[in-house]
Amino acid sequence: MTDLLLIELAWQLDWLRWVPTPTLDRIVRRDGLCFWRSGEAEPPEPSGMELPDRELASAFCAGCPVLDECLELELRSSGEQTLGIWGGMCEDDRRELHRFWLQRGDRAGRRGGEA
Repeated sequence: MTDLLLIELAWQLDWLRWVPTPTLDRIVRRDGLCFWRSGEAEPPEPSGMELPDRELASAFCAGCPVLDECLELELRSSGEQTLGIWGGMCEDDRRELHRFWLQRGDRAGRRGGEA
């Protein structure tokens, strides 16, 4: 992904910046298609799909109503240590996004406790 696209995506997530992390977690677990389809506490591993990482992430998360919430939650929770598919993005893209996301300023749950 280009830096410009990543910067735009970091700006797009700003609407979630003050949503408390536990609230994001509840929303993603309740409304995320991967959780809903699997009925489990953790999202399922995508299997049987032999696609490049970006295409796999896009296909696995297609139609999910909480992509932004999922991405914001993963950036807060795992940061540069992110693994798997979250928010419709592959690991490498989320790692690149993380540095731009950090530049967007404080968020609930960072620097000074949970809001």
